[in-house]
Amino acid sequence: KRIKELTSAVRLPIELHCHNDLGMAVACSLAGARGVVDAGQDAYINTAVNSTGERAGNADLVSIIIAIKYSSGFKNKYVLDGNVDLSKAWKIAKYASYAFGIPIPKNQVAVGENAFAHESGIHADGALKDRRNYELYDFEELGRGEPEIIETGRRITAGEYSGIKGFRNVYDKLEIRFKDDKEANDILELVRYANVHTL
Repeated sequence: KRIKELTSAVRLPIELHCHNDLGMAVACSLAGARGVVDAGQDAYINTAVNSTGERAGNADLVSIIIAIKYSSGFKNKYVLDGNVDLSKAWKIAKYASYAFGIPIPKNQVAVGENAFAHESGIHADGALKDRRNYELYDFEELGRGEPEIIETGRRITAGEYSGIKGFRNVYDKLEIRFKDDKEANDILELVRYANVHTL
C-alpha cells in the first residue's frame, strides 16, 4: 500500500531493493512491485543469484521470476521482460555457487537439490503419475535434467517415508528386480527402518 501511494505521488518507475534478514525479501519485493505496477509505473526488482548478498542475502532472482510466472497472484496479470530465459537458471545458479564458494541450499526454489525430490509415498506416487500433482513447473524449463554426473531433474528417493510405487521406481532405475511383491515390501520395510531418524 505504501509503495503504491509513493508511486502515485512521484509518478516515476520504482526500483526495489530488499534484504532477506526476515526471510521476506522475495515476498516484499513482489508486494512492492505489484503496488508500483498497480499505480501505473514500471517496477525494477533488484535480485541476486542464489540470494547471495550482504547479511542474509537479497531477493533471489529465480524465485522472483518463478513467482511472477506461476503464482496465482501474478500469473497472467503482470508481464515479465521478454528477454527472461529460465533455461539458463540452473547453470547460472551452479556457476555462482562455484564462483562465490557458497553451496546452493538444498531447498532453494527451483535450483536446490531437493526442489524436485519426492520421498513420501503419496508424493512419489503422485509425481510419477503426473508431475503437476506436486510440481508447478518443469525442471527442464530451468535447464535441469541435462546429462551430468548426478541427476539434476526429478528425483524419487527411497527412505523413511517411501511408498511402494516410489521405492519400486528407484530400484527399477538401478535394474534391481524382486521375485515377487512380498520381497519388494519386505525390503521396503528394511529401507524405512534403516532411514528412521531419532532425536
